[in-house]
Amino acid sequence: MVGSCLAGTEQVTGVLGSPSATTTISGKQLPAPEPKFGGDIKQDALQSKPWWAPRIVPPKQAPNILLIITDDAGFAVPSTFGGVIPTPTLDRVAEEGLRYNNIHSTALCSPTRAALITGRNHHSAGFGVISEQATGFPGYNSIIAEDKATIGRMLLDNGYATAWFGKDHNTPAFAASQVGPFDQWPTGLGFEYFYGFVGGDANQWQPNLFRNTTQIYPFEGKPGWNLITGMADDAIDYLNRVNQTMPDKPFFIKYAPGATHAPHHPTKEWVDKISNMHLFDEGYNKLREQMFENQKKLGVIPQDTQLESWPNEVLKPWDKLTAEEQQLFIKQVEVFAAYAAYNDHEIGRVIQAIEDMGKLDNTLVIYINGDNGTSAEGGPLGTPNEVAFFNGVNEMPVETQMKWYDVWGTEQTYNHMSAGWSWAFDTPFTWFKQNASKLGGIRQNMAVSWPARIKDKGGLRDQFMHVIDVVPTLLEVTGIPAPEKVDGIKQAPIEGTSFAYTFDKENAKEPSQHKTQYFEMMGQWALYHEGWLLSTKVNRAPWEAFGAANPDPLNNQVLELYDLNIDFSQSQNIADQHPDKVKELKELFIKEAKKYQVFPMDASVAARIVAPRPNITAGRTEFVYTHPMVGLPQGDSPSILNSSYTITADISVPEGGAEGMILTSGGRFAGYGFYLLKNKPVFLWNLIDLKRIKWEGPEALSPGRHSVEFAFKYDGLGAGTLAFNNMSGLGRSGTGTLKVDGKVVATQEMKRTLPMILQWDESFDIGSDTLTGVNDADYKPPFALTAKLNKLTIKVDRPQLTEEDIKKLDNTAATAVDGNPIHHMQSGPH
Repeated sequence: MVGSCLAGTEQVTGVLGSPSATTTISGKQLPAPEPKFGGDIKQDALQSKPWWAPRIVPPKQAPNILLIITDDAGFAVPSTFGGVIPTPTLDRVAEEGLRYNNIHSTALCSPTRAALITGRNHHSAGFGVISEQATGFPGYNSIIAEDKATIGRMLLDNGYATAWFGKDHNTPAFAASQVGPFDQWPTGLGFEYFYGFVGGDANQWQPNLFRNTTQIYPFEGKPGWNLITGMADDAIDYLNRVNQTMPDKPFFIKYAPGATHAPHHPTKEWVDKISNMHLFDEGYNKLREQMFENQKKLGVIPQDTQLESWPNEVLKPWDKLTAEEQQLFIKQVEVFAAYAAYNDHEIGRVIQAIEDMGKLDNTLVIYINGDNGTSAEGGPLGTPNEVAFFNGVNEMPVETQMKWYDVWGTEQTYNHMSAGWSWAFDTPFTWFKQNASKLGGIRQNMAVSWPARIKDKGGLRDQFMHVIDVVPTLLEVTGIPAPEKVDGIKQAPIEGTSFAYTFDKENAKEPSQHKTQYFEMMGQWALYHEGWLLSTKVNRAPWEAFGAANPDPLNNQVLELYDLNIDFSQSQNIADQHPDKVKELKELFIKEAKKYQVFPMDASVAARIVAPRPNITAGRTEFVYTHPMVGLPQGDSPSILNSSYTITADISVPEGGAEGMILTSGGRFAGYGFYLLKNKPVFLWNLIDLKRIKWEGPEALSPGRHSVEFAFKYDGLGAGTLAFNNMSGLGRSGTGTLKVDGKVVATQEMKRTLPMILQWDESFDIGSDTLTGVNDADYKPPFALTAKLNKLTIKVDRPQLTEEDIKKLDNTAATAVDGNPIHHMQSGPH
């Protein structure tokens, strides 16, 4: 029985007041106001009439939604768009629906994801850069403001079951600890259920994994467990639980696997499959040409698209590589390809589960390939350890890397591939992730299916789009309006444009309804307007992340102009032919930048990683702990990099001796540990898995109470030099001293220290060690401390610059732990 509407056009089913009644809502205010009580209250219950508020449901026929976004994958990665890596699930979605070859990202992870879930530009949503680079400006603070509710919140309050699986790179790095606040976690952003990792990347074998806001360890005791399968399993379980519990409740799933972001961690089964296909034996130059021809045959690029020549000045051509380089690079790319194929297969299992429930017909599947172009953060040579890149070691010698050849992609590596492959996987475009002025950094592709609505199976759509267009599209197809207020806060306008019009065959060639779009990332910028693209000339490769930044990224640029209406691949610069258009579009960029919180522009990259943020350690120099504690993330734990520090442990050793971890931060790929090994105190620094420096007491501790202390005197000027556009204060030498009961037992100089980060996805642990250890030769986690920890004190003495120090900064540079200078970040166009 259909009852009368509560107000306006709301749809009510059942008898109002009965437990089974449902209603839609206007959606203008979230949560919806409580309806007026419709029963009758007397002095006794027998004479009174109960009345239940109707359950809120979406409009009739609103579809289930599966929103998939993969990581660090350029245009030519999937077979669906001309690549050689088999992606049958993306193929399936495209064949049952539509292919899109003109959708854009922001050029970087967190920013694209913030734009995707809010429908606002990334600076508007506070994510001008990744959360680990946040600075204290509205466009860059990594906080999604309360006036920009996510699509998860909008659909949740309109009756959807909402869940998020995989990567969460939109929780501020300074608000990721177990003391919260949790309002910026998925569960606080409108997603009732979360299963995934917090941060930019994760070891897929032993991830920093959470269910809602509780860290979990499903991999313990399960050799070969992998998150790519684990999250698919959990998503399938969630879907079945929702379906069996409330079959008529529609779901919205954000499915965001870590693939193919580094580390590339596929299972051996998939590595063997790809290796046996010999897809890459002829090298990246031939691969690029092959995929370009494939794209033309498939019709996913225009037949007259131009392919620019190989950038010999940036990347060595394949035939100029040594045999050993070629051998290593093939291993690197086979593991990457296996990761992509494995990920697509597991996504296929999720889609198949929906079909097995009989719900695929009314499920809108949006499968976006990549949140930016293919990553080149492995540098020209690739790396067995991405953490090395973030510490300035961006060209690890091939002969060094070969030590990891046989274990590439296993838990022994945090691996990335040569940028030559990355350039190829962005075909027919140029450049990479981070490069917001080039289509290789911002042009994605996607497939969309919805059998109940989309009938032009296999069709191609080439309208200009951006990830901010997804939210308004979902609102349109569900019949749910964007709210005017959420939690009493007036909402900022949605900034994207719905592309639902493209679902109908008759609109296949309609002009794009998204007319203007700015792009900006770390000082590189572009402006799209009705087919024209004004863009800055690339002046920094992604692996060139260190050194002094361009002080005026708005004006200290070489500007290029492209007509994308006739130049699909952005290959014909015509700026000199249209100076007035260049001027017009730059003025429009400035207007858009002001409107969307892009200013102040900042070209720095690495410097922002170590910039101060308002985490729970801000302003503190002393930290005291009296109980074991694990899982404190890097962004919320005491940082001892580029500083002097003293770590003192008051412990009681039992009869028979003790062992175990007192304190550790980081893991196998970079970090430190303070522990008892065979009852002897040890302090160890793991320098990006290239070198370990160890201080060890010569004698076992006697039973009873002891004070063990590690003190480090840092020789550098510290992070204060960054305020002067200078990184020379980082990564300098120092001397460490280990003491037992006040007596010096070991002293050693560190010629170089880590300048930037420990391992991001490993935590600060007291009393045991979670995930990976800092030295496999000494122990295996959890390595619980068997002594009693009475008190642990950390004191940090951060250097302060003198006037004399400041005068000397002009002629100094930073040095990485491999001894090479950390240099070059855009000083200007070149």
